[in-house]
Amino acid sequence: MARPEKVRQVEFLTGKLRETSVALLTDYRGLTVAQMRDLRSRLRAQDVEYRVVKNTLARRAAVEAGRPELQELLRGPVAIAFGSGEPGAPARVLGEFARQARVRLEIVGGLLEGRVLGPEQARQTADLPSREAALAGFLAALQAPLARLAATLEAPLTQLIGALDAYREKLAA
Repeated sequence: MARPEKVRQVEFLTGKLRETSVALLTDYRGLTVAQMRDLRSRLRAQDVEYRVVKNTLARRAAVEAGRPELQELLRGPVAIAFGSGEPGAPARVLGEFARQARVRLEIVGGLLEGRVLGPEQARQTADLPSREAALAGFLAALQAPLARLAATLEAPLTQLIGALDAYREKLAA
């Protein structure tokens, strides 16, 4: 018979895997308690929750969440960074922390918008632009043709005004 605490943990992980936009699985071996606390606070500042999980419970949660292919990534000591904000934030923070603390914090895979990612793909999520940068690029792309159209329509008027101004100066002289 399953213990209630384990059932709650599986339900919690299942909900997280269904709801979050990004989940990165990391091998946390070699981190001290102080480093883990520091990492969690950095991740929390980016709206990311970092949890050490039991693989058997996480595998069960992956199946219940409809992500059975995630099971093969759950080997060895695994912690999961659940992000609900910007998709690249967890990978950026994890990479930055590993460089600054000079520890080996390996990303073993992940989940992005319901799609299971391998280790390399999960690391590449750090290169994704922030939501604001993506929106700015999108708006710039929308605005560029309109700006060119306005300049094209304005050019004949500017030339006409220049010609009339030159004619007025000629008459005045």
